[in-house]
Amino acid sequence: MSPTAAERGREVRRKLLDAAVALISERGWGAVSTRVVAERAGVAPGLVHYHFSSVQALLSEAAVGAMREVGAVLEPALARAGTPAEAMAALASALDPYTGDDPTSLLFTETYLAATRDPALRAAVAEVIVDFRARLAAWLGAHGVAAPEATAAVVGAAVDGLVLQRALDPGLTSAAITPVLTRLMGGQ
Repeated sequence: MSPTAAERGREVRRKLLDAAVALISERGWGAVSTRVVAERAGVAPGLVHYHFSSVQALLSEAAVGAMREVGAVLEPALARAGTPAEAMAALASALDPYTGDDPTSLLFTETYLAATRDPALRAAVAEVIVDFRARLAAWLGAHGVAAPEATAAVVGAAVDGLVLQRALDPGLTSAAITPVLTRLMGGQ
């Protein structure tokens, strides 16, 4: 049975989004063009603008989608944690694959930089951050951490900063940062 036109359209869209994520990491936000994305996705260049209003719209949707996927790992990490200290250890361990120069870290760096120049992208990235903070704050509040919203904001900023700085200081591993994050929760 052949795929329907709608299924083929969804597949092309997925290929374009995947290609955009990879290219942002490899080349940088500003070096991704319609032709390059289409070539990587294995589709005609006209399909980029059929599915997206612009290359910027494609890059934004791809990057924000990837950021949401990374943020989704919070749920299982928190579900396994019984105490705030365990939650901080789980978050810190979840950062270990992000070396600062891996594709996901580079995607985040490029997206944050692009968001400083694009108000729509800035709003979309801020929404991802707010969602991450809200989920973390709800967990922290349910586990007796004082000022859970403010604590979640600081922990979220620390997580972002650690990923950004790991390219410059590979010593910022979970082993190094877990004791500090634990102290933030009031633990020893």
